[in-house]
Amino acid sequence: MATWSLCMIVRNEEDTLPRCLASVGDLVDEIIVVDTGSTDRTAEMAQSLGARVHHFAWCDDFSAARNYAFSLATQDYILWLDADDVIRAEDLSTWKALKTSLDPGVDAVTAWYHLAFYGDEPSYSSRLVRVVRRGAGFRWRGQVHEYLEVRGNLLHSDAAVCHRPVRHDADRNLRIYEARIRAGEMLGARDTLYYANELVDHGRIVEAMTQYEAFLEMPDIWKEDAIFACYRLSDCHLRLGQQEEARMAVLRSFLYDAPRSEACCRLGHAALELGDLGAALAWYRLAILCRRPPGFMGFLNRACETWLPHIQLCVVLARLGRIREAYEQNEWAAKFLGDDDPMIRHNRAQLAAMLEPSEGA
Repeated sequence: MATWSLCMIVRNEEDTLPRCLASVGDLVDEIIVVDTGSTDRTAEMAQSLGARVHHFAWCDDFSAARNYAFSLATQDYILWLDADDVIRAEDLSTWKALKTSLDPGVDAVTAWYHLAFYGDEPSYSSRLVRVVRRGAGFRWRGQVHEYLEVRGNLLHSDAAVCHRPVRHDADRNLRIYEARIRAGEMLGARDTLYYANELVDHGRIVEAMTQYEAFLEMPDIWKEDAIFACYRLSDCHLRLGQQEEARMAVLRSFLYDAPRSEACCRLGHAALELGDLGAALAWYRLAILCRRPPGFMGFLNRACETWLPHIQLCVVLARLGRIREAYEQNEWAAKFLGDDDPMIRHNRAQLAAMLEPSEGA
């Protein structure tokens, strides 16, 4: 069985690092923690938890720090995590099975990264390269929102990591981007997209829209990033009260690929807001039929692929007086959310009372 190193870069993470390492358990064969300038007990805590601790002078470059951490690994494969990441108990067995069965010819492994949750269930996820063969010498690229540049034999696994932040330096990434711009640097496509995201997070909506538009005009952009930018541009228009422009931004995503469930749910919601129940019905039904492309690596709104269109169809059909069909859609949603979900129980009770006594529920 191949051996694994866990490589992390941290700074002032005494609140989250113990939780992260506890969740990893005995999955890895060594733990390397690179501290980039903590002023709390992070380094001491990491060492007490069995990590080899090294220090790196912070230079506003996440890739430089991660590449340094990778250079210290000694095992066959490298797993990376952030301090506010957690491997859930129900996912750890999947990770261990992956490690046990990993073919030595695999160069890199992707896993799900769960970013938001509905209750305890993931609702918004992406795929990230999480494990790489050390001998392949893969490098991190980009100062901010860095990524692993990989090639060769890539395995898409069912393993998952959950992002569970406690706090966040909200200004750090924006500071780095704007320092680069002041220095005269022209941001590339990826950085333009993520700079726009940072502007949104800081409430600078009009500036963000300019950056999303600039990104979408760039040549050879990855289609998943383009679709994501269309959705974010739509959100910006909605924040400015521009409903029609928001709809057009979603429709723009169809230029890059077949309709996705999230796009259809967005358009269904817009139709519902306008009172166009027929259009809402059509969009939510299409959302159920959509399938993501093979090898999907973009951001995934899981709710739009599972329970959300059924719940919305329940609402639309009830407004149309088609109570039996509304009840059935709520039951479909229950297959994903469970019978004890408060929304499911409320809808079930309300709709059952509206059904003709002869029909029963």
